[in-house]
This record gives sequence, C-alpha cells and structure tokens, in this order.
Amino acid sequence: MIEFKLKKNRIFVTRNGDNYQKMKTGLVLEGGGMRCLFTAGILDVMMENDIKVDGLVGVSAGALFGCNYVSRQAGRALRYNIRFRKDPRYMGWRALLKTGNIVAPRFSYHTLPYELDVFDFETFNNSNVEFHLVATDAMKGTPVYKIIKEMNELGMEWMRASASMPIVSQAVEIDEMKLLDGGITDSIPLKYFQEQGYERNLIILTQPKGYYKKKTKLMPLFHIFERQHPKIIKRMACRHQMYNDELTFIATEEKKGNTMILCPDRPLNIGRTEQKEKKMRQVYELGRTCALQNIDKMRDFLAK
Repeated sequence: MIEFKLKKNRIFVTRNGDNYQKMKTGLVLEGGGMRCLFTAGILDVMMENDIKVDGLVGVSAGALFGCNYVSRQAGRALRYNIRFRKDPRYMGWRALLKTGNIVAPRFSYHTLPYELDVFDFETFNNSNVEFHLVATDAMKGTPVYKIIKEMNELGMEWMRASASMPIVSQAVEIDEMKLLDGGITDSIPLKYFQEQGYERNLIILTQPKGYYKKKTKLMPLFHIFERQHPKIIKRMACRHQMYNDELTFIATEEKKGNTMILCPDRPLNIGRTEQKEKKMRQVYELGRTCALQNIDKMRDFLAK
C-alpha cells in the first residue's frame, strides 16, 4: 500500500513504513536584457507543456520575463516588447533623456501591465510557485533577496529595482534602501536558491557554454555616473570574477546531478536594449528550439 502526504509543497510517499521525499524543484533565471527573450522562449514551451516547478528566482530581465511563468501568460514577454519597441514612452535613449532611466518607470511598470498588456495579477497571487528576485543595495554593495508573495504596485517596484541597470538607471528607493540591478552582486543565484530548500534546479543562462566574463571596459563611466555609490563601483570592478565563480559553481552542481543547465548554443546577437523585431524573434525562437530539444530531459530531471 502506498500513501501520499502533502507537506509544505513536498510530497512524502510512505511505502511499508518507509518515507520518500520529492525534492523541491526550482528555476534560476539570469539576466541579460533582451537576451532574456531566449529565456522567455523556454518558459513558454514549459507552460505549453505543463512543466512545473515549485519556485523561481529571477535576476533583472530574468525576473521581468520569469514572472509571466508564474502568471501563466505564455507569449506575453515577446508580445509587449515587439508592440512597444518603437514607443518612446517605453525603452531607449529618449526614455533615458526624459526620465533618467533607459526603461521608463511609469509606463513600463505601471501603465503597461495595468492597462496595455495586462498582467494576470490574480493568477500570479494565487500560484503555488514561489517567486523570488534579486536586487542590489546600492549603498552597501550587497545582494537583496525578495519573495514577492503578492504582485501589486510595490511588487512592480521591486521588479524595477531588480532590473535597474547602473549608469542608465536611477536607484529605486524601497524600505529605506536604494536598489539597483541584482546582477551586480548575484548574477546566477543558484547557491541562494539551494539555501531556500530548492534541491533540484533548472538554470537558464543567456550566454553559451564556455562563456567567461571579462572585466568591463566601462569603469571610467562608473566612476562618473555612480560616484554617489562607491560600493557599486567596487562591485563592478570585480563583477567578472563573481560571475565566473558562479559559472564554476553551477558546473560543479551539474556534475552532481542536482542541476540542469539550458543555454544558447551560440552567442545571442542582440543588445541589452535591442529594438529590432527580427533579432528579438530570432532569440525567442532559439529559446523555444532549445526547450523542445530538451523537453524530455526537463521532465525527467524535474520529476526525480
């Protein structure tokens, strides 16, 4: 006789007095601006094929696109980015000159999700998928991890904070903190998610296998535009080391069998704020192709 018990989103199976525990499964989504349309392609295939996880942690655009997985809105990330790609209210240098942010805050995080391409707040808020994101405390230079239990205007501000790229964004003030992009301090937060109890994790990267980050050439700009945030300057000077250490860590975890990595098979030829429709669709389709090629592996990995 087999008895099933549900406890804190984990399934315990009792067979002849023995307990078996199904591991909590997670999605770890790195950022990368429009490279994350690759991620969106994978997530849409997962939704279309009812491939589920217990929790998700997103960084920057990984959080912006990953929230649609929790709200079950396949196709939304690509749709609104194409629809508003030429809209000066949305993203680009005109938005930067007008608002001080390369992604205009009011339009992108309030008008768009509430009025123009409506985010399914009800489905998100009732979901069993736990949604985490990463931002960076600009004054301390440390990562800030946030669980969004209810998506609302404050939740949208946390999303904006996670994706506020330095130099081209103003810090977002929440709970007496000044917050910037989470990728500055924790680009691939697998270790964090493991600490939250997620033992089996699917990681979606937006750089190909074998990629290693080099030191940024923009340090002179950081010294000019982030001089009020000296800890951010310090972090950016060694961000490549942090990122490469995280790549080494996830490769080690993959060998242990508790981590599965999906990534593009070649560099994604798209800028962080790219607005060319052809490139956007190409990157998205590369994600879909990757997911379809690995769909059985994903099912098997997440089912263990």
